Amino acid sequence: MTTELSFRLLNDWQRDFPLVATPFASLADACGSDEHTVLDRYAALQSEGAISRLGGIWGAGAGGAALLCAFAVPPLRLDAVAALVSAQAGVNHNYERENHHNLWFVITGCTLDAVRSGVDSLEAQTGLTALRLPMRRAYRIDLGFDLRGPLATHAAGVGRRLPAVPVSEADAPLAALVENGLPLLPRPYEAWAQALNQPHDEVLATLQRWLREGTLRRFGVVVRHHEAGFAHNAMTVFDVPDAQVDGYGATLAAQSGITLAYRRERAPGWRYNLYCMVHGRSRDAVHAALASAIARSGLQSHAHTVLFSRRRFKQAGGRYFQKISSIAQHAAV
Repeated sequence: MTTELSFRLLNDWQRDFPLVATPFASLADACGSDEHTVLDRYAALQSEGAISRLGGIWGAGAGGAALLCAFAVPPLRLDAVAALVSAQAGVNHNYERENHHNLWFVITGCTLDAVRSGVDSLEAQTGLTALRLPMRRAYRIDLGFDLRGPLATHAAGVGRRLPAVPVSEADAPLAALVENGLPLLPRPYEAWAQALNQPHDEVLATLQRWLREGTLRRFGVVVRHHEAGFAHNAMTVFDVPDAQVDGYGATLAAQSGITLAYRRERAPGWRYNLYCMVHGRSRDAVHAALASAIARSGLQSHAHTVLFSRRRFKQAGGRYFQKISSIAQHAAV
């Protein structure tokens, strides 16, 4: 029962998490359990690292800024440079990948200037020059994944793209709480409402509006795939003519096993402009999914490179609104 309940709590509410006064009681009713047990299981899953938080995934353009970067690090310096990158404010993902450019990280912040300044700082500290690869269009971003089977696959019917309506300045304090994660309390939205000095119903209405408007791509359980059994992931990058990339990107995003797909700018020494991700339980499963997706998308004739992850140095949620961090910290207590 515990194993089945834990799996359902991980898998079934990565999106459409209840926006009601007592969400954990609602989940308990759906699972044939009780509120106390559900709260305990989520606390255990968070402690074990299976989930990073209960919260939201922003749509592209909802606010703040983010940048994918990569260093080509001499192997003997990799651990030391990775530690510097992970310690940099705003870095939320930091991975070693199989490539000459072997350290890949995402840095987020309230403004593009803040993000650029963070990368400048890392270049100064390391003496290395980073590839800077801004996103230009998202074809599929995190909408939650079905954790059954050998691949993390997106659920049918959730692939539509919504243009993100940006978070208003007035709503930024709530956005900071969403990034920080829902507190594991019987009435968690009430805790947010008290921290913001807003009516409870107003908080729920704003979250519902963000989901309708694409500001939030989803709201629910944010799974850490490695701990959930999907220890193999590969980023594949393609060199596609710019006039054709949107067509290929949309087709690629619809393929089974593709968890992320997006267009990025090219950079000096880096020819690629179309990216996708696959997460699987084995390297062979990832290879098979990639081969199928490439064939079905008609990308066989375009130059591409597969960058498997070797080590994960850091994985956390993006921090676009954390200038409001004092409110977020208060609400989490």
